[in-house]
Amino acid sequence: MARFTGRTAIVTGAARGIGEVYAQALAAEGASVVVADLNAEGGTAVADKIVADGGTASFHPVDVSDPESAGALADFTIEKYGKIDHLVNNAAIYGGMKLDLLLTVPWDYYQKFMSVNLDGALVMTRAVWQNMAANGGGSIVNQSSTAAYVYSGFYGLAKVGINGLTQQLATELGGSNIRINAIAPGPTDTEATKTTTPESIVKDMVSRLPLKRMGTPQDLAGALLYLLSDDAKWVTGQIFCVDGGQVIR
Repeated sequence: MARFTGRTAIVTGAARGIGEVYAQALAAEGASVVVADLNAEGGTAVADKIVADGGTASFHPVDVSDPESAGALADFTIEKYGKIDHLVNNAAIYGGMKLDLLLTVPWDYYQKFMSVNLDGALVMTRAVWQNMAANGGGSIVNQSSTAAYVYSGFYGLAKVGINGLTQQLATELGGSNIRINAIAPGPTDTEATKTTTPESIVKDMVSRLPLKRMGTPQDLAGALLYLLSDDAKWVTGQIFCVDGGQVIR
């Protein structure tokens, strides 16, 4: 399949993990992909690998909490590829994240965390939507989490915010033919999860899943491609759980 031939996609947080797999999946279906991340070494390696595999990709640095940085990324994409068709808001502070309570987490850390994990999706959407609209529309996918539905401290709160942001922006963007949805993964086997969540907690979560294994980034890629593609042209404002049955509503 080549559902994204002739289209350009920005994937934030694409230097490793889920974002890397998202970038590779989009490139494999024909998209020109901008790999965006603060990690220049990792992001460049991902873009180079996509090109070596026959795809089209470039790296550009971004701090999604900074409107000027987000604007520079959008400008680069337009100059390099002519337009922006798709945005994947995947960047987040997660690997090495502090485990603390909302009541006690240091305020400076909390503010920085939210500026990336919640505000970053809005900052990036504000940077790209006008170009999408001028070119007839586009689609956006935000990275949520099933943490939005269970107690997960400030991480879960950020994902509740992502869900609400997705639903609110669906209304604001719909008139410009821009769709926006979110993917909410369950426990996913990434290096960031291994360094953040104690193994005992992960094992307990998996034991409670109807499908009793951790997810993989590849398990999420199909949902991403569907939501960004014209196959979902009448789908917006939705939160798709890809979670082994963790959340059944």
